[in-house]
Amino acid sequence: MSDPLFRDYERLVEISILGKKFKVPEKNTFLRAFQYVSPETIPYGRFCWNQECQLCRIGCRSSAQANAQSRHLLACKVIVAEGLEVTELSDELKWTLSGILKPPEPRPPLE
Repeated sequence: MSDPLFRDYERLVEISILGKKFKVPEKNTFLRAFQYVSPETIPYGRFCWNQECQLCRIGCRSSAQANAQSRHLLACKVIVAEGLEVTELSDELKWTLSGILKPPEPRPPLE
């Protein structure tokens, strides 16, 4: 698919962000993947997109290695892959992704 914001991709891969699953474009950085799932909020973050600010730091591991420790990486530099789990987010990412990560409001009871 072609979109000027994202690198060309043919399919979506599944990743997990703090336990919640999302489909994101392959061949793109985590920061672009975050923008894919939350296009209205990521642009409001104070990200430099080139590793200088360090505000996009994440903890990440492969779902195939559930007992492995997370590696600390920069979301603007690491390409997403099927089954990766984001286990930690910087404060800036928590703020910009809060709308998609918070649990849904409970429905009012039927009367």
